[in-house]
Amino acid sequence: MKKIFSRILKTVLPIVLGALILFMVYDDFDFSQLWSSLREMDLFWFAVSTFFGIMSHVLRGWRWKLTLEPIGYKPSSSVVVNSIFVSYAANLVVPRVGEVSRCVVLEQHEHVPFAQSLGTVVTERLIDTLMVLLITLLAVSLQWPVFVRFLSDAGVTSLDGIFESVGGWAILLLSAAAVAVLFYILLRKMAFWRRLRTFLSNFILGAVSLTRMKSGWLFVLETVGIWFCYFMQFYLCFFCFEFTGGLSLAAGLMLFVAGSIAVVVPTPNGAGPWHAAIISIMLLYGVDKANASVFALIVHSTQTLLVALLGIYALVMLQIRKSTNKKE
Repeated sequence: MKKIFSRILKTVLPIVLGALILFMVYDDFDFSQLWSSLREMDLFWFAVSTFFGIMSHVLRGWRWKLTLEPIGYKPSSSVVVNSIFVSYAANLVVPRVGEVSRCVVLEQHEHVPFAQSLGTVVTERLIDTLMVLLITLLAVSLQWPVFVRFLSDAGVTSLDGIFESVGGWAILLLSAAAVAVLFYILLRKMAFWRRLRTFLSNFILGAVSLTRMKSGWLFVLETVGIWFCYFMQFYLCFFCFEFTGGLSLAAGLMLFVAGSIAVVVPTPNGAGPWHAAIISIMLLYGVDKANASVFALIVHSTQTLLVALLGIYALVMLQIRKSTNKKE
């Protein structure tokens, strides 16, 4: 019963949290404006943005394959990439479960030990955290006046009324509580891992795989490529709408950083906190609240749909591969 309750909590709580924050953000939103913006949306730039979104996952798969080679495994590129697609789709159901799911896929289809592949994933995430910090420093240095104004306005609840109208402080507290719960669950899980000596030794072996990597330059290049694709997927969405087409590259970087930090909150694909962050920053660049709300809703929804479709595609392709191997 305790396990069932825990699973329900991990599945339902993030969805409820995301839905609650979305309700607070869009409580006074006129959805008729959403449909008109969708009809006027520039589909060319949307298609180019989608291409970069797909490539970010493909590059992540290729990079992961590089980290597995030093520990003696050379899985199929298609399986590795499909496992990435599955992992992002899994995060839509249960936030943060994706890293585990991709290791499970690799173990089932390529017989790579779960603990070792998970160790490489942890190493990857540390590198990605460093990238986020570097991009954040770059964005803040380029847009320091905007950053200062954001902090100032948030402190006095005067972002043109957004903190008063949508309960910004409530969003902040809910997000902080959700992150605290996530860390609590992770710490509980770690207690079980302590008694698994084999698991831990394999985990460490995977985590230090970077030190024995022969193609370090390729790892760096693919890491930069991943984050470049992430940024381009977001930035090119500006050109899909007339009201964001004039925003600068630096503004795009600032918004991208805000969104990247917001998705730390454990809700499905950052739903809720991501919208609140994007809307609040867009107000500082002169985009009115209604248009900023439209942008956040359309961009997040389409990117989430892309993740879901890629996950379905990957599951189908993996099943076809499994059936073909059985026949052979």
